[in-house]
Amino acid sequence: MRIWLDGALRDAEDAKVSVLDHGLTVGDGVFETLKAEHGRVFALTRHLDRLTRSARGLGLPDPDLDEVRRACAAVLEANPVALGRLRITYTGGASPLGSDRGEAGPTLIVALGGTTRRPDTTAVITVPWVRNERSPLTGLKTTSYAENVVALARAHREEASEALFANTVGQLCEGTGSNVFVVLDGELHTPPVASGCLAGITRALAVEWTGAKETDLPFEVLERADEVFLTSTLRDVQAVHRVDGRTLGAPGPVTAKAMRVFDERAGSDLDP
Repeated sequence: MRIWLDGALRDAEDAKVSVLDHGLTVGDGVFETLKAEHGRVFALTRHLDRLTRSARGLGLPDPDLDEVRRACAAVLEANPVALGRLRITYTGGASPLGSDRGEAGPTLIVALGGTTRRPDTTAVITVPWVRNERSPLTGLKTTSYAENVVALARAHREEASEALFANTVGQLCEGTGSNVFVVLDGELHTPPVASGCLAGITRALAVEWTGAKETDLPFEVLERADEVFLTSTLRDVQAVHRVDGRTLGAPGPVTAKAMRVFDERAGSDLDP
């Protein structure tokens, strides 16, 4: 595997980051995950725009997007895969121990790993922990992901692929790495970004392409929704056939249409 690190391609065993990097010591970093198919990535411009927004939210310097594009192209060429996860990581760089940043400047890493197509349906669980919609990190895609690691591990123990969170006021929010949509009386809804969920790229496209309504929803809506589906970079639109112990027919008609529309629109424009 060849990885881009701070300006150059390197073999994986030679791509080393300082043990004092702020992304490692305090989670001071942002990232993007993109879907790569046969050397081409989907929605690159939208992902780079969000990378910049996340960096600004943490007070990091704007990433050099020309360099990021060069890095992505170089990594894709060096690591040919049919379907892959392209990961852009941008951190505060080498810094003193503690929360203060150093003066070394940011670290940029771009790596690619192979993956497989997700199943058309999946199971999810709900968890007792909440998203803080008033956190300074709300809406930013940061490397502070330990909360998601814990919740996802619980999901896997319960034979599910995702865990869903409420926010602090009991509204449906998001999954560990996905956005959630529900169908109520034939209408498609998803929590607004103000709920504390990530402004997902796939989520935004699904809203644009399906006409889904952004609605404040109680967490308990999952107990009565006619259909549920998830969106994310590698899931695209994925139907949910089980929420905790509740079984749903999946994909239902609204979800099936959303899946079809997303596939058609995404297939016709790689950078929507």
